[in-house]
Amino acid sequence: MKQLSPSPLALAVGLAFSSSLFAQAGGQLADVVVTAGKYRDLPAAPGLGASQLLPLRTGNPDSANLLRDLPGVSLQGAGGVSSLPMVNGLGDDRLRIQVDGMDLISACANHMNPPLSYIDPSNVGEVKLYSGVAPVSVGGDSLGSAIVVKSPAPRFASDASAPLVSGELGAYYRSNGDAHGVNASATLANESWSLRYSGSTAESANYRAARAFKPDANAVLTRSGTRYIPGDMVASSSFRTENHQLALAHRHDNHLLDLKLGYQFIPHQGFPNQHMDMTENVSAQFNLGYTGQFAWGKLEARAYNERTRHKMDFLDDKLYWYGATTNPVMIPGMPMETEGKNTGVRVKAEIPLSERDLLRVGGDYQHYRLSDWWPASFGFDALGNKTGGMFPNTFQNLNNARRDRADLFGEWEANWTPAWQTLLGLRASRVSMDTGTVQGYNTSATYAGDAARFNAADRSRSDHNLDLSALARYVASARQTYEGGYSRKTRSPSLYERYTWSSGMMAMTMNNWVNDGNGYVGNLDLKPEVAHTVSFTADWHDAARSVWGMRLTPYYSLVENYIDATCASSVRACVPGQYNYLRLINQEARIYGLDLSGFAALGQVAGLGSFSLRGNLSYVNGKNRDTGEHLYNMMPLNARFALEQKLGGWTNTLESQLVSAKDDVSRVRGEVKTPGYGLLNLRSSYEWKNVRVDFGIENLLDKFYYHPLGGAYIGQGRTMSLGGTTNTWASTSAPPAGYAVPGMGRSFYLGMNVKF
Repeated sequence: MKQLSPSPLALAVGLAFSSSLFAQAGGQLADVVVTAGKYRDLPAAPGLGASQLLPLRTGNPDSANLLRDLPGVSLQGAGGVSSLPMVNGLGDDRLRIQVDGMDLISACANHMNPPLSYIDPSNVGEVKLYSGVAPVSVGGDSLGSAIVVKSPAPRFASDASAPLVSGELGAYYRSNGDAHGVNASATLANESWSLRYSGSTAESANYRAARAFKPDANAVLTRSGTRYIPGDMVASSSFRTENHQLALAHRHDNHLLDLKLGYQFIPHQGFPNQHMDMTENVSAQFNLGYTGQFAWGKLEARAYNERTRHKMDFLDDKLYWYGATTNPVMIPGMPMETEGKNTGVRVKAEIPLSERDLLRVGGDYQHYRLSDWWPASFGFDALGNKTGGMFPNTFQNLNNARRDRADLFGEWEANWTPAWQTLLGLRASRVSMDTGTVQGYNTSATYAGDAARFNAADRSRSDHNLDLSALARYVASARQTYEGGYSRKTRSPSLYERYTWSSGMMAMTMNNWVNDGNGYVGNLDLKPEVAHTVSFTADWHDAARSVWGMRLTPYYSLVENYIDATCASSVRACVPGQYNYLRLINQEARIYGLDLSGFAALGQVAGLGSFSLRGNLSYVNGKNRDTGEHLYNMMPLNARFALEQKLGGWTNTLESQLVSAKDDVSRVRGEVKTPGYGLLNLRSSYEWKNVRVDFGIENLLDKFYYHPLGGAYIGQGRTMSLGGTTNTWASTSAPPAGYAVPGMGRSFYLGMNVKF
């Protein structure tokens, strides 16, 4: 395995840069005036702090799942630690997701390593969600919301004579999938220096649904003497992951320097909605930041370098297919390898111009390189000759592709009166992309023709993008606040969207980052997407915001040059009831919806403690205006309600999750309709001094359901083939179309966390 480490040059430049800032700060220390506290961020960003995150972590190895209770958020299913958040109908590359200030990019043709998969839930200290109209200072190269995730802030000793020594140990067990995990952290600090280590590991076998979900396949899959997946087990859902972070921080007066070194190792992660599985993911991160308060305002700077080495192939559930024989046939593997190199720099300044006006200015630069190659793969016939169409060459999917982005932004926030506040922002961005020449597995007509055309084309592209945001807040009274605004957001295509080149059926099958089972080919001529969004939020609450509150947010987005899909008819005609081969095109789309959330303190009952109720409801509707088709992966009407009781150290919660039927589906992608369902979850915790115990039952009534955003179920069988049609698993051994990924059945969990 290739060892990854932060670039020595990046380390040297980053340290020199931060040392220079510290040196320049030295003459300002006597005159520091901190004024930023006068301003309330606009727009208000729903978020999660340490106390809110704690009960969400137990039994949960997936950091994206921490966002599940935030208004407008739903999760697109993937691997056990790699689900992707969807916010108001937009997800994946269309969101701006920052992890400790780093803009991470999924280095995978199937997006198996999305940004939030690089931080373990036990190491998440804060989450902020900027939905609706996001300010330009937190969003760029994206269409929708911005999600900002941070690890815990550094802690320092309050007394020079008594160093701070603290730590935390945690462990959990979940019955469904025999899942378990452990995490540990330790901090050693004095008044000026802080050193923190955090580490975690988690693993799970395949999880089980509430009942069998492939009745047509049972006759084949349960034959005596064969290896099979039981009817209620969701194949290719196992995983194992390991994360480590070392954080060093130094503070001096109003200046803070922090350095984080991160390492991730995932030896395997199955994907029930992908043709491939992850067989290794290794990532190394270097992240250096500076924050300083000066007489003129606040300065933030960050430099980071992240390298990912990613491998895909088939895990056991996809290595076997059954055909018409009584014994399973093991197919040749299909190795796919990826290397991503991501370097970024960000500088932002907040400058109070007066008691009324605050100016934010800054810039970002991101330098990204991606190579994606597939070593030759073959079987042998009875005479020992190589067979198959995937040799003798290495297939070059992306050859040293580059995507460089440079941004400048300015933002003016004004407090006109105690009741009125406005925010105006502008961001200009240049995205430059290119890639090297490619080749297929061999010189067959399809590979040779596609490669020759691609290599002869001008592959260099430069997009000049412009983002705008305009927001206003009106505080009508201590019990009413209203916010509204407009934004113009732009996103350039990803490297995979522009540069995947082969129309060979097998190659197209391996390029799928949307989990729908189809095959895809990119488009050199794609234009950047441009979203025009209007959003309004009404927030009603009691004066102290502690007894009751309700927040309503309707929104509307019109997206020019929306990157959607159409049939690649030159490859094979698209027909309903099977997986198809699609190409990417620009069209026009519109998305609208609303989010409603609230809470209420219900009062005290003698001997039973206090009771409270909270909940949220979301609806989104998306259509392609050119074709009239529904957009893919739109979450149907859904709601969560939780009744919470507290007594002493006890907290007990009964949660209901309600999801309506998904009938509005993307016909061109063959998206599967799913029935409505309701789930009950029971959660309890007890805290005593520095010990916390969590236990509960997820899906209390063992309800069978399909998650609307779970994707197509292709977790077992001959997954390289798109020949399977509805209810034909037994006869073809290719994954049949028409099955969604089932949700998890009843699961008991127990976790303990100890602080010292």
